[in-house]
Amino acid sequence: MSARHLVVVGSGVAGLYATLLAAQAGVQVTLLTKGALAQSNTHQAQGGICAVLPDGAAAPGDTVEAHIADTLKAGAGECDPEAVRILCTEAAGDIAAIEHFGVSFDRDASGRRALGLEGAHSAARILHAGGDATGAAIANGLIKAVRAAAARGAVTLVEHAFVHDLLVLEGAALERSVKGVRYHRELPQGEPGMIDLRSDAVLLATGGAGQLFAATTNPAVATADGVALAWRAGAVVADLEYFQFHPTALAVGENFLISEAVRGAGAVLRDAAGEAFMLRYHPDGDLAPRDVVSRSIAAHLRNGRDGQSVYLDATGIEQAQGAGYLSRRFPTIAAKTQALGFDWTRERLPITPAAHYWMGGIATNQDGETSLHGLYAAGEAACTGVHGANRLASNSLLEGLVFGRRAVDAFLREMAAGTGNVGAQSSHAQYSHVQYSHAQMQLGGATPLSVHADALTFSKDALQALMSAHAGVFRDAQGLRHAAEVLAGWRSQREMPARTAVPSREEAEALNLLTVAQLLVHAALSRENSVGAHFRADFTDPPIRTRTASSRTASSSRAAARDFQHRAATVSHMNPVKFQRESETV
Repeated sequence: MSARHLVVVGSGVAGLYATLLAAQAGVQVTLLTKGALAQSNTHQAQGGICAVLPDGAAAPGDTVEAHIADTLKAGAGECDPEAVRILCTEAAGDIAAIEHFGVSFDRDASGRRALGLEGAHSAARILHAGGDATGAAIANGLIKAVRAAAARGAVTLVEHAFVHDLLVLEGAALERSVKGVRYHRELPQGEPGMIDLRSDAVLLATGGAGQLFAATTNPAVATADGVALAWRAGAVVADLEYFQFHPTALAVGENFLISEAVRGAGAVLRDAAGEAFMLRYHPDGDLAPRDVVSRSIAAHLRNGRDGQSVYLDATGIEQAQGAGYLSRRFPTIAAKTQALGFDWTRERLPITPAAHYWMGGIATNQDGETSLHGLYAAGEAACTGVHGANRLASNSLLEGLVFGRRAVDAFLREMAAGTGNVGAQSSHAQYSHVQYSHAQMQLGGATPLSVHADALTFSKDALQALMSAHAGVFRDAQGLRHAAEVLAGWRSQREMPARTAVPSREEAEALNLLTVAQLLVHAALSRENSVGAHFRADFTDPPIRTRTASSRTASSSRAAARDFQHRAATVSHMNPVKFQRESETV
């Protein structure tokens, strides 16, 4: 039997780790990434990664059960408890595994892994590397291992490859299955034209969607490509209204993230008058959950309290810990703030909430399986329910590891059981790829009665301004409906090039952003309550626990029915939307 073939799309922690594990198991793996390997949210993550370590390595009194409880509490009652249990109980094993692949964490004076404290954690359980460069350290370690695997032929690595569509197997005796991708390489790296790469399955690990908003901690590559790909192919997406805004991004330049670990070390949020105001809003003050802190900052500014700025004051840390502590513990932040002209040992930093992490995404079970056979998802692109309505700090890198591994394990089981439809690529099988069909993009509540005037002036900047104003930290029905009308008008004005043409990456990313913006706004309109990161100023009553989910196709597959029965939360607002799906044989 020939080696099974898995295509992994994305080079963040989930994609890199899954690639290594699949290759280790003898799978033929192709890793595609639209930029260089290091261009990901993972590489920019500062704070750390959570784990309750065994054998006396955990903080005194800390337990896996406490990590579970903290995650559930931060998720505002919307987490999938089983997904949370898996995340927290399996964390230590995956930490050990990436150390085997070459990742090193900071150590304390005794030689043990150093542990930090962050908001909404009841104990210090945050491992970090390079002080405040944890994501880069993890990414670089895994990238080195992936390149080594590629050098010995265990992995096919394709950088600067933009995936435009999923290849779907259509057959009378088979359910629709994802069996590869259609992509092109940006010149001069590759040849012109589309490339069809067929495989036994596809794992989407494409990261988040911070580029939907004007202020974001995410890199330019975070354009929700995976969610858009899965949606167009007919996969179920869920919880898209839950978008986390990090409380402390620099309010100048490119909104550089100031890690939550800085507040864990003792930094304080102050307004222009110098008041430490967070206790007005939450008993945990500066260490309240992220959604609470971001909303409190925004409310403080909206109420016109003492000017238009909020500041992070870390000067007390230096005074308490001694000269040079901030530079040693947070070298990345220290270097960045110094380059921007700030001396954070002596002065406060102006900060603002910024789009940071999408709790929603492609709906999966705890094994990374989506509602489409042959399609897996992991990391920020996926929605396992583990984060609920608000992600606990430093659970994101961990999620990528745990559920990236579980997706590979599920793929291996599927192949071993012979249910992966391997070998079905006969002359009688029909492959299709889903085309962008703008005129048919009819989301409930997102279709304009008339094209808004703003629809004639689409740009990425205009999209980000619209989403920030009406689908950001504060939302209401009037603003969301306005956003829906403008988005639908913009989409009606934008057409894909002819099928024979290769759309530019910029064009494709713009359409992906338009797609997910409409989906997010539709989900936010559908959820008429306030919970976690989703705050409706017109609905502030306590929520009834539900899930918002939708699918592009009118009928769900066997996998959809099978894989989502386990969810503890009720799936609500399941309004499958019918689209005209244009197909071509490839």
